[in-house]
Amino acid sequence: MATKWNLDPTHSEITFKVKHMMISNIKGNFTNFTAEIDADDDTFKNAKTTATIQVSSISTHNADRDTHLKSAEFFNAEANPTITFESDALNDSITGNLTVNGITKPVTLDVDFGGINVDPWGNTKAGFSFEGKINRKDFGLNWNAALEAGGVMVSEDVKIAGELQFVKQA
Repeated sequence: MATKWNLDPTHSEITFKVKHMMISNIKGNFTNFTAEIDADDDTFKNAKTTATIQVSSISTHNADRDTHLKSAEFFNAEANPTITFESDALNDSITGNLTVNGITKPVTLDVDFGGINVDPWGNTKAGFSFEGKINRKDFGLNWNAALEAGGVMVSEDVKIAGELQFVKQA
């Protein structure tokens, strides 16, 4: 029988960075997301994982840029308010279906299982780190602008990463 693990949002983060003007990276994160794991045991091998991110929670620490990212030129948050990820196998990497902007594609992310520990209040927690790279154009995030000196405003490659803690459910 599988054990359910729910995300501890106060000890978790999902971040991204993308090359801007071909010269530096812009970082951002999502502040509202949920996830759960259904695992047969504490090794988490072949565990089922689901996650949902609220697009409206995107933050790059610039209100104008965040509004642009939520618009139809990027995430189209009004029509597609969530980003989802579903996987049936969690090992040293995780491969699953990522849905962004209404488009679903398989992605593989590197995973580091940090271990299991019990917090001072008796909650059993598990920690994971993940990272990977996606091409934003695969998900219909096509907006860009050519630069006078050559290159483009926003890179196609987006690096994504996360630090996630889960709480074992009784």
